[in-house]
Amino acid sequence: MAILVIAEHNNAALGAATLNTITAAKAIGGDVEVLVAGSGCGAVAEAAAKVDGVGKVLVADNAAYEYQLAENMGELVAELGKGYSHILAAATTTGKDFLPRAAALLDVNMLSEVVGVDAEDTFSRPIYAGNAIATVKSSDAIKVLTVRGTAFDAAAAEGGSAAVEAVDAVKDAGISAFASEELAKSDRPDLTAADIVISGGRGMQNGDNFEMLYKVADKLGAAVGASRAAVDAGFVPNDMQVGQTGKIVAPNLYVAVGISGAIQHLAGMKDSKVIVAINKDEEAPIFQVADYGLVADLFEAVPELENAL
Repeated sequence: MAILVIAEHNNAALGAATLNTITAAKAIGGDVEVLVAGSGCGAVAEAAAKVDGVGKVLVADNAAYEYQLAENMGELVAELGKGYSHILAAATTTGKDFLPRAAALLDVNMLSEVVGVDAEDTFSRPIYAGNAIATVKSSDAIKVLTVRGTAFDAAAAEGGSAAVEAVDAVKDAGISAFASEELAKSDRPDLTAADIVISGGRGMQNGDNFEMLYKVADKLGAAVGASRAAVDAGFVPNDMQVGQTGKIVAPNLYVAVGISGAIQHLAGMKDSKVIVAINKDEEAPIFQVADYGLVADLFEAVPELENAL
């Protein structure tokens, strides 16, 4: 039984989510192989070959895969995936874009946001915004899954010595083209990979008040997130959103400031190791999941916290 993991990367470095996906693949059992599809992605392939537990790395290096367009990636994965029992990708924006297409081309079902491996054909995934966990058994010849990285430990990035093999398949569907991208640059850690996350909600009142959180985050070496209410109100950009329709995070410490704790937000952060909530409403749902709660005016509590750090 061979398992194919599709690497998450930017053509220069292997994405952290790939390491979590490899751990999920190892839990299934069998030989784990990694596909690196990109352009000028040799360094990524070398990094993937060093990951503990990886037996082989396939490299599809072609301009058609430079931006990992879903149409091209879907066709590539569908062709290469025919020889595997399982195909896995991280449940990121990229993985959730191309993998359903590959599953459709293979005429099999796709399981999304897998958080547990019970057997080689049985998996756990959240439903109802994470309020229930469904156990799903697949009878498909090829199991296609996206994996929620926060549910699995990262595989060791060193210790492996996999063979690297080039793949000649070039799949250019010709129905989409890369136009442009805008990359947000920040000295703070990436939201989905940070050990500490401090998030603000509607209680912040406006975008300028998020400056308080930025100051605390800089002292803690933390990433800054936000609830959907704060994003919808225009306080901060949507790439900061944490929740069911935003980013899923599971840091060692999550600080929720002025966040009521709607079910959609909890779905994105309730797996955090320690949750701290600051809210002036003692009945706020966030306190039901918080390990530590402070009923206070955030405009007094946050500056005091900053001064104490």
